Amino acid sequence: MARATPMARTTPPRPVAVEGLFPEVAAYRRDAVRLHPRHGVPGPRDSSLGGPLLWPSSEPWPHCDDDHPRTAFAPPQPGVIPMVPVLQLFAADVPELPFPHGTDVLHVLWCPFDHEPGYVPRPVLYWRDSSECDSTDASVYGSGHDSVGDDNAAAPPRPDGAADDYLPNPCVLHPERVTDYPNWDLPDEIADALEERFDQLEEETGWSYWSHLSVSEGIKVGGYPTWTQEPVWPNCPDCGRRMDHLLTINSREFNGESWRTWLPLEDTPATGTIWDLPYEERTRIQCPPGLTLGDMGGIYLFDCRRCPERPYAYHSDCS
Repeated sequence: MARATPMARTTPPRPVAVEGLFPEVAAYRRDAVRLHPRHGVPGPRDSSLGGPLLWPSSEPWPHCDDDHPRTAFAPPQPGVIPMVPVLQLFAADVPELPFPHGTDVLHVLWCPFDHEPGYVPRPVLYWRDSSECDSTDASVYGSGHDSVGDDNAAAPPRPDGAADDYLPNPCVLHPERVTDYPNWDLPDEIADALEERFDQLEEETGWSYWSHLSVSEGIKVGGYPTWTQEPVWPNCPDCGRRMDHLLTINSREFNGESWRTWLPLEDTPATGTIWDLPYEERTRIQCPPGLTLGDMGGIYLFDCRRCPERPYAYHSDCS
């Protein structure tokens, strides 16, 4: 099956000069990479979401044997559960990732059942040297798994009883570099000082700093987490210092207000708005991986780049 060359996704320029109007936020700007997943047939040597991974044949596929809380998204029976691929990111596609020395691919997997805290999937991270990852076929998962595509790539596991909300659809990625300004992470004293000017801008133009001009939406690397509640920045278990935001896995690319600035130009309808499209067509743009984390929330991954073992942690929230 031939794969189409991914089309770029382009976030519109911000409708106002943020740093010109609010120079106080300039010191807090951060670079981010919106990944823009869209339905596709990624291969094991592609950066992808929910696609097959390039995996070392010498390493068994990871499983989860945690005790799971009794929820609607609990395993139907006890036992080990195969982890599910969520992200594969190569340095060639996302060099902004802080790859440890000697590595050039990041694997993010998770157990597709509720875990405490947060009652969301539990992610695990692997930084790897792709030259040591030699398994591209269905044998990587053991027996009982099908292959897809021309290259005999392994279809990712879909454990029995796992909800579709936690099993990402295979997507190709369209990395795009953008600038984030803090939303929940804007220091209180600066937010208080700018409140009147923020309100004036919204009254005069309809543009909200909080919804339209600050933190980029969607699944992304770097920048600020797309918090929907008060921020919770974890501390490193080794050195005790605050960890860095590594990436965000979100339920959607935009919401009912933020679409005005975060909907890519290539996905903008020729007439009307995104909300005028049929539900199925809009969903393919707004929520292509098919994930629902809580009430349209997100999972935020953090790591410590000061410690040699690169400890990581995660937090989730939803509206």
